[in-house]
Amino acid sequence: MTNPGVTLCVTLRIPSTGLEAFRAYEDAVLPLLASHGGLLQRRLRTETETVEIHVLWFPSSAQYEAYRADPRRLAHADLLATSRATAEILTVQDIKTG
Repeated sequence: MTNPGVTLCVTLRIPSTGLEAFRAYEDAVLPLLASHGGLLQRRLRTETETVEIHVLWFPSSAQYEAYRADPRRLAHADLLATSRATAEILTVQDIKTG
């Protein structure tokens, strides 16, 4: 049986004035996912670039929490704060259809 892990849907809303800081934050922290077993399965952005949706997967909740607590990630928290982005994080599951 395959490990279902933890799948998260993250909706990020970024004020247009915070886009530059938000992109810098993402550039710094998204590469850290792999060191915690995480995968960015999907990254979607609206035409205005002020909303992003990420679908993330981690092998376990503990690995997700380790990513959140990673000092390398936390070192860039000022960029996220400067961007004034807000995030809604939902734990989701695949739904079989048909």
